[in-house]
Amino acid sequence: MHTAVEFEKSEDGSLILAYRPRDDDEWVQNRFKRNEDLVIKGTFRLAESDLLPPREAKDDAGWRADEPLRFRIGSLQDGYYMLDDRVLEVGVPVLLHQDSEITWKWFTAERRVSVFSQIAELRPRRIVVGGPATDAIPEAAFLGLIRRFPSGHELHRYSLARVAAVVREYTDTAVDAERLYQNYLGRRVASPADNLLDTFREAEVQKFELLYERLTRMLQSEESYAESRWQSEILQIIRLLNPRYIQAFEGVSIRDLDARKNREIDILLIDASGNVDVVEIKKPFDKSVVSEGTYRDNHIPLRELSGAVMQIEKYIYYLNRWGTDGERVLSERFAAELPTDFKISITNPTGIVIIGRDRNLTPAQRRDFEVVKRKYKNIVDIVTYDDLLRRLQFVLQQLSKDA
Repeated sequence: MHTAVEFEKSEDGSLILAYRPRDDDEWVQNRFKRNEDLVIKGTFRLAESDLLPPREAKDDAGWRADEPLRFRIGSLQDGYYMLDDRVLEVGVPVLLHQDSEITWKWFTAERRVSVFSQIAELRPRRIVVGGPATDAIPEAAFLGLIRRFPSGHELHRYSLARVAAVVREYTDTAVDAERLYQNYLGRRVASPADNLLDTFREAEVQKFELLYERLTRMLQSEESYAESRWQSEILQIIRLLNPRYIQAFEGVSIRDLDARKNREIDILLIDASGNVDVVEIKKPFDKSVVSEGTYRDNHIPLRELSGAVMQIEKYIYYLNRWGTDGERVLSERFAAELPTDFKISITNPTGIVIIGRDRNLTPAQRRDFEVVKRKYKNIVDIVTYDDLLRRLQFVLQQLSKDA
């Protein structure tokens, strides 16, 4: 069975849209006779002048019912197919690399939404997909964008969550719409984050420039990230900034000997010597880390910061109490994902908390925040997202000096 819309690349350099109407094509003929354009999937506007002659013998009306209608929609220029803007109607040039495997899903999302029209609303100078152009969206990234394009169900969940955020302030509701939306978003974007670890091995400058750009973009659009995806992205940045860590495990079950039950650590880092450390990653939500007001003339840590530090301290306590039994259990559990005969060691674990912003702190708040950080520095490294940005900047500056 043929897809209704397919694409062909002709020898003369034309990009051709092949369309098979659901029934016969008489209704298309009638539309053209009335000097009306043919609109397909709410994305392509095709005129009779775009129609190519049939490749097989015609019937009396000049059409062939057993072959698709073929329309020229673009031409090859310098390795890219330049699409006819009159066909796409997006207002900016659209270029697709000649080696790309183009399908109709590149153009049309659910509910007949034009993908390129959505991108064009951001007002780029042009839209380029694939190939060596400096402003090209890599094909893999573009395909990832298509996969994550919001469905009708997601839009409904999002709208309901926005409504619920207001309504629940004034009345009880049986449905937690915000939780349902976050659960859905977590499932939808649960695909693994792009692996940055192999991307930056040759060029350190390029690595840290890209890390800085990635973190900046994330902080500008953090609301679009599910919690799990955010943690995975930030975890990669932490590992690239701290190359001593050779592995990270998420959702690690450990033993609480006091309560005689299992606890779950969000993220457990393993360094090259087998030592373990614990990480807590919180989405910033542009929040500060210490209070704006004062208590006895001090800016005190906000509850989320205090809670995260307390949680890290408890994880470290559980690990230390577990001792040699824990080392054996963890070494066996993760043997397949670590080097041969590698042993995990629980020796004075430390923690890392990634949390909040510090860019708008007053001098007094910054001083009190530094006191808090130094109080816990032997156990927990408290890092704000602005700290991460500064560390990346300093590495780049030092690399430039050493060049």
